[in-house]
Amino acid sequence: MKKIYLFCSAGMSTSMLASMMQDCANNHKLPLEIKAFSHNKLEEIIANDRPDCILLGPQVKYMYEETVSKFGHEGIPIAVIDAGDYGMMNGEKVLKTTLGIMKKAKQK
Repeated sequence: MKKIYLFCSAGMSTSMLASMMQDCANNHKLPLEIKAFSHNKLEEIIANDRPDCILLGPQVKYMYEETVSKFGHEGIPIAVIDAGDYGMMNGEKVLKTTLGIMKKAKQK
């Protein structure tokens, strides 16, 4: 089971998006666990429950560089969720984009 974890400042709208992504994954019978967390839990979660992909909400986009410099060496793909898709709560599109990111990272 692959773990896709979303991180943002508070976690409310991000947990809604994570839930929509999880529903989409379940409908397609994809073995994924999709959860949302507050960005300040990132270090602890990477240490204890290594995700297969880290997504940052658009509201913490400014933390992307810092997150990559701190955790990029872990080999976990890190990306910022598209603001338009996030705003529309388009779980299916965000999930498709994420699976593409994970596939590309695996090929490196």
